[in-house]
Amino acid sequence: MNNDLPELRTVRHPRHPGISSGVCEGFSEAAEVCLARHHVPPRTIFLIECCGNKFRRGLIWTQPDNTAERAWKNRDDATRDASYIISLSAVEKELGLVALSRAETRTGADYYIGQPGATDLEEAFRLEVSGVDHGDMRTIRGRLREKEEQASRGDSCLPAYASVVGFREATILVSFVQVT
Repeated sequence: MNNDLPELRTVRHPRHPGISSGVCEGFSEAAEVCLARHHVPPRTIFLIECCGNKFRRGLIWTQPDNTAERAWKNRDDATRDASYIISLSAVEKELGLVALSRAETRTGADYYIGQPGATDLEEAFRLEVSGVDHGDMRTIRGRLREKEEQASRGDSCLPAYASVVGFREATILVSFVQVT
C-alpha cells in the first residue's frame, strides 16, 4: 500500500467532482511554488495530524518554473490556493472523502466534501481550509483554532472539518469541528 498523499494533479474530476481540471492545475502549481520556498523536490515528507491520528506521508511534486513563480508572486493567494489542494489530498488519504463542490460564502467552509460518488450535499461535510507559509507549530495550531471557530459559526448545519497546511513545517492539521 502506498503511504504517499495522492499526487496533487490527480485531485480533480472525476474522482473529485468539485474540482475541475483547470482549478486542479492552478492550485497544484501554487502548491509547487509554496513548497519550493522551503523544500526541494521531488518529495517532501509531511506530518499529518488528522482527528487525533498522526501519520507521515510523502508528497511528490516538481520544481516550478520561472513563469509559475511569477504567476504566483502574491504570497497570500498562493498559500491559500495551495492549501486547498494539499488539504483535499490529505482528507482523501486519511478520511476517504473527496471534494463534491465549492461552498457558498458565509457557510464557514471552502468546500463540501463527502463519500466518493455522493451527489447529495445534504449528506456532505464542510471543509474550512487555511495555510501558513512561515509559521511554526504554535502558529499552525493557532490558525487551526481560528478555522474551527469560523466553521462552527458558519451559516450551515452540516458537520465540518478544519484543515491548515504549514508549508515551512511540512505539516497538515485536520480536525473535526463540533457544530453547536
